[in-house]
Amino acid sequence: DRLRQLLDNLFDNAVAHAGPDVTITVGDLPDGGFYVADDGPGVPADERESVFEFGQSLAPGTTGFGLAIVGRIVESHGWSIRLVDSDDGGARFEIRC
Repeated sequence: DRLRQLLDNLFDNAVAHAGPDVTITVGDLPDGGFYVADDGPGVPADERESVFEFGQSLAPGTTGFGLAIVGRIVESHGWSIRLVDSDDGGARFEIRC
């Protein structure tokens, strides 16, 4: 259930920031874990850590809870998460288990 919520929140985040025509890709990481990437506008490097804090959002009209919940789910499982640029210039969330 928690993994489903993590994925739902990442998918919802992509749609909130890039619109309904966003392309989302999920794949394996070579060193274990998986990633969720999109072709949206991405996240500026200086704001990548703050998006996992409650109430922080780059999209108007959103709560800023989605990625904070993702961060808590990752943390509660002893995993790690890293936010980088996707190959298409959007956001790529790398979750290592």
